[in-house]
Amino acid sequence: QKMPDDIQDIRNNKIKELEQQQKIAQQIVQLENLAKQYMTREAIERYSNLKVAHQELAINVISLIAKAARTNQLKQKITYQQFKAILAEINPSKERFRIIK
Repeated sequence: QKMPDDIQDIRNNKIKELEQQQKIAQQIVQLENLAKQYMTREAIERYSNLKVAHQELAINVISLIAKAARTNQLKQKITYQQFKAILAEINPSKERFRIIK
């Protein structure tokens, strides 16, 4: 007899979860739009590749760039090399592997 309420609760929770994900996605798009104005084409390409492989890390980098843009800390566009440097700073634990034959 309690089943319909349980199903409705699950449905309502799922709807709330989807709405929250949509809000987060919109915020990410806004961050990207702002940050990309301050990045060279090569840096944007690097960001796009990173986003496919490591979405959370990519969002962290783009957030930093957007914050710097908002606070007028950027005097010129971020280049590919600068993007890599920012990435290395926020992800220092990334280990580099070499294959030895």
